[in-house]
Amino acid sequence: MTEAAGQAKTAADVAGALVRPASGLDDYAAIATLFDETWGRGTGPGPSYIQAVAHAGNTVLVATRDGEAIGALLGVLGWDDGLHVHSHVTAVRPSARGGVGFALKLAQRALALEHGVTEVRWTYDPLIRRNAHFNLEKLGATVPAYRPDFYGVLDDAISGTDSTDRFEVSWQLDSLPVAQIIDRVLSGAPGSQPALAAAATGIRLELHPDYEALRRSDPDAAAELRAASRAVFEPAFAEGLTVTFEDGGYIFTPPTEAQRTPGS
Repeated sequence: MTEAAGQAKTAADVAGALVRPASGLDDYAAIATLFDETWGRGTGPGPSYIQAVAHAGNTVLVATRDGEAIGALLGVLGWDDGLHVHSHVTAVRPSARGGVGFALKLAQRALALEHGVTEVRWTYDPLIRRNAHFNLEKLGATVPAYRPDFYGVLDDAISGTDSTDRFEVSWQLDSLPVAQIIDRVLSGAPGSQPALAAAATGIRLELHPDYEALRRSDPDAAAELRAASRAVFEPAFAEGLTVTFEDGGYIFTPPTEAQRTPGS
């Protein structure tokens, strides 16, 4: 067993889940149902699409507990700006959250490395604080790009009519910092906070504790936060600043030499 596979198994064991490649019509139907329950019926990929993606050899993973699907992940191979996996969608039942998503991502990492792919990319809403923490602090991904209104209006059960601004992240699967971050998370050790020292000279944007709840309860206030974030993100990315996440907010600073070198 490789180190990455061992880390993935440890994460699944901690989460009390079995994470494996999806196989068979029952798996594909269960994954489609999970996606429908998360984003609303008819807004996600259906069983036949999931089957086709899996049949082509892409990463379609399911997490189960007591035989029930509690999480799933779907990614496809891409080659723009280098060979990579684009991790399109991940969902975990709310009642099962607490390590299942982490286990799915580590299983995806192990599978990609097994096939010689060393980068996974995906997008996420930069205003959702728990996702920023998960992607940047727990997984060690970096943010090379900001995509304003990337998907247009999704009108699904989560995004509604909100603008779909996204951060695109790059996860360098074989980098030493990523491996060290994963080891730290699995061991339960507290992480270092290297960005805090730069906060005095960098640009900091504090995130709302629960933007998703605010979007449901006060759409106008959520829209104001979206506009305010764009006023920070657009010039920061135009200047080539590096994004880190610490203590509930983003810090934008000039990149170090190591950050300019992918996979360092």
